[in-house]
Amino acid sequence: MVPRFLLSGYYGFGNLGDEALLEIIVGRLRARWPACEVDVLSGDPAQTARTFGVEATPRMDRARVRGAIDRADVVLSGGGGLLQDATSLRSLHYYSAVIRSAVRAGKPTMIFAQSVGPLDFWGRAVVRNFCRGLTAATVRDERSRTLLRELVPGVPVERTADPVFLFEPGGEPLDLAAEGLADDGTPLVILSIRKWQGAEATAQALAFVVDRLADAYGARVAFLPLGGPSDAEVSTTVIRRCASTPVLLPDYPLAQAAQVIGSASLMIGMRLHALIIAARLGVPFAALPYDPKVASLTTDLRYPLEPLFVPGTPMPPREELARRLDDTWARRDELSAHLRAARSEVERLAERNFDVLDDIVTQTTQKSAGT
Repeated sequence: MVPRFLLSGYYGFGNLGDEALLEIIVGRLRARWPACEVDVLSGDPAQTARTFGVEATPRMDRARVRGAIDRADVVLSGGGGLLQDATSLRSLHYYSAVIRSAVRAGKPTMIFAQSVGPLDFWGRAVVRNFCRGLTAATVRDERSRTLLRELVPGVPVERTADPVFLFEPGGEPLDLAAEGLADDGTPLVILSIRKWQGAEATAQALAFVVDRLADAYGARVAFLPLGGPSDAEVSTTVIRRCASTPVLLPDYPLAQAAQVIGSASLMIGMRLHALIIAARLGVPFAALPYDPKVASLTTDLRYPLEPLFVPGTPMPPREELARRLDDTWARRDELSAHLRAARSEVERLAERNFDVLDDIVTQTTQKSAGT
């Protein structure tokens, strides 16, 4: 059997992290099943089809989504942080409804490389009732495994790692000098942030961090927007509060964004996939864990550094923030060595997502041959 996969995720919205996930997943599917067919539920089907060479279905067209499910051999929900209600209960309902429809259609259905939660009482009820009958699940962190096992007992749930840990650097070399970041030996610090609760306090704290990096360490600081215009907007808000002169970089595609991160002496980030790419490349980072998935990344990597601060919570005093930043800067070599040592294991875990899927395809093929 030549498998046909249907992917459900936050695809087609210009978020680099999710588009990176899609790029890696599609590439890995084709490496294992060269003749496979891939259909993606997308917010911009034409762009998704053109960029990744896949079929793409409008994600909000119910009739066409049902048709896509009917044509699929295996339905994958993921990757990403789909089953959570911090964004909205409506978003959770959407992704859970795709799972329920696929299960009811008799399709092998897998939660694939997701983070699960946070979920309130109603969110837990949605997952518990809509996700019955899953064939298998892989999740990106231990916290998600514990939660999902509780909500869908009987479904095999395995902790793996984000597929973006399998990203291979490459692409056309990027000339950062054109962005005012000449390779003159000045240490480069990259920030990747997003809008979140407590925006003003976060902006003030980040402006303090940027100015201290410039004044105390002579660092050049640049903001890398991975989530499109909204990330650029919040980055601009911070830049306007700085006494120093940080740079706002363009919205690069994955390969070029990874080159920027790989050239940094330090990454400071809220965006999960900015931190994952930094970890993949051995670039030391300081996490700003606005969401449990970011905190879980540092926990599962056993990353030996406390966060600079947690967006949306009371900010530490400036003296404490300076201490944490100074500690981070002094320990960059240690942190980089830790990430390099963790690389082989985290890559093995990322590949496990596809091993579990391979088992499902094999079982589906055997069942099909026996009918």
